[in-house]
Amino acid sequence: EPNVLAGTLIAHTDAVWGLAYSGVKNHLLSCSADGTIRLWNPPEKIPCICTYNGEKGCDPAHMVASFNTGSTVIYDLETSQSVVMFSSQVESGVQSNNHINKVVSHPTLPVTITAHEDRHIKFFDNKTGKMIHSMVAHLDAVTSLAVDPNGIYLMSGSHDCSIRLWNLDSKTCVQEITAHRKKLDESIYDVAFHPSKAYIASAGADALAKVFV
Repeated sequence: EPNVLAGTLIAHTDAVWGLAYSGVKNHLLSCSADGTIRLWNPPEKIPCICTYNGEKGCDPAHMVASFNTGSTVIYDLETSQSVVMFSSQVESGVQSNNHINKVVSHPTLPVTITAHEDRHIKFFDNKTGKMIHSMVAHLDAVTSLAVDPNGIYLMSGSHDCSIRLWNLDSKTCVQEITAHRKKLDESIYDVAFHPSKAYIASAGADALAKVFV
């Protein structure tokens, strides 16, 4: 319905790949294939507050971004400067192996988690930038991640058609759900936890969104 649309934010020159919303200042972050991250205050007349260029979490003054070069960086939203550059994740000369599909922050711990094209999930310390743990998590590219609001479980989705639930403390898989059919070699695009109820959801290349109890 047209009356549902509150406004349109125009600035990116290519596909928008991800959004993150902060309720602390009611700010929105967007990342795009044009190589930039933009910080928005949607109600303002000029809503785009700042643009971050990829070549130069828990804390509402910080954001974490990952790039298809395999690098992950924490930025200070006030100064626009990079605060922490995570230690190199390059394990071979092939760039596709370094490609990061999703990055999430732990809700209470200074930990960043990344999902990789080469089937890995990696964990990083936000203070030192060093990798804490790395694991082969799926049989195909890991496309999506979500941490439950209590910070106990990590959920991952993959083009291998499975959703996996991980215990964050032990880094072990506690549940696996086969969720979506493959289409053009792709399967699961996104996963999410409900903020207060025991529901999880997934979105797939088969044009379905599924909710699990």
